[in-house]
Amino acid sequence: MTQIYFLCTGNSCRSQMAEGYARQLLGDDFIVASAGIETHGLNPIAVKVMNEDGVDISQQTSTLIDADYFVHSNLIITLCGDARDKCPVIPATIKHLHWDLADPAQAQGTEQEVLAKFREIRDDIKQRVLALSI
Repeated sequence: MTQIYFLCTGNSCRSQMAEGYARQLLGDDFIVASAGIETHGLNPIAVKVMNEDGVDISQQTSTLIDADYFVHSNLIITLCGDARDKCPVIPATIKHLHWDLADPAQAQGTEQEVLAKFREIRDDIKQRVLALSI
């Protein structure tokens, strides 16, 4: 079993989407969770755009980093510079990837422009998660 931890600032958008895709796409050989250095609640637009792609993340919760899960992970993926810089030191024995993704919650403009940014980040995350299973 491979244990993956997706980390982001507030565990509301990017890490939640990554967790949802990983649960759906990676299969039973993976244990997956996400967390943040803070909790900002689950972003409803993230839920909406994931639902558009057939992934229900509505029951996921915004959580703080769990030290035990952290040190027992095989792979830690940070999805923003803030999480990379502020999360606990990742032991050398744990593989670390950094996906420097824009925060879609910071998108500005019309409702359609904001949705487009969420979809762009969602699609990028999906491709990166799919690449993990190769």
